[in-house]
Amino acid sequence: MSATNIVWHKASVTRMRREELNQHKSIILWFTGLSGAGKSTLAHAVEERLFQMGCRTFVLDGDNIRHGLCADLGFSEEARTENIRRVGQAAKLFLEAGIMVLTAFISPFRNDRQRVRSLVPHGEFIEIYCRCPLDVCETRDVKGLYKRARAGEIKEFTGISSPYEEPIAPELMVDTEQLTIEQSVDAVINLLFGRGIIKTAA
Repeated sequence: MSATNIVWHKASVTRMRREELNQHKSIILWFTGLSGAGKSTLAHAVEERLFQMGCRTFVLDGDNIRHGLCADLGFSEEARTENIRRVGQAAKLFLEAGIMVLTAFISPFRNDRQRVRSLVPHGEFIEIYCRCPLDVCETRDVKGLYKRARAGEIKEFTGISSPYEEPIAPELMVDTEQLTIEQSVDAVINLLFGRGIIKTAA
């Protein structure tokens, strides 16, 4: 049941003032794709590049979030939806804090991703689809999850027993099978520069 006796308090230090101090705009970079597609690798590599450029950043990583904020959730469709809802709300707070927040989640359902997009003004949610064939993702399966899923040990595993709904019109599609990590990072940085979020291109 939602609380009714609460009031939103406005801060004197606004997002605009934070962005002026940072010398860059805040943004949500939402990396999505199959397990093994390179979401976390790319998100952290982009963060490293941005950090070296003097940007204020933070990565919300799927596994890390499930150690704390979403430790109480399983992997049913309902739990995954709640997981992404919480992450979306957290990302929105980072946005207001003037930070470039990068999220690395499978986030397999289009409706869940759209729900997060709808939380913020147009243009402030950038969906980055890390596209990689399932068979290639399986060869990168360092955790052994695909093997366990195919053996029936993991239920509702995305790509095997649960669907992944590809983005229809992502702001950026990165072919992580064909591109090097450096090329992939360059593509993200150039997109941010082209949109005026940062002042320097790759």
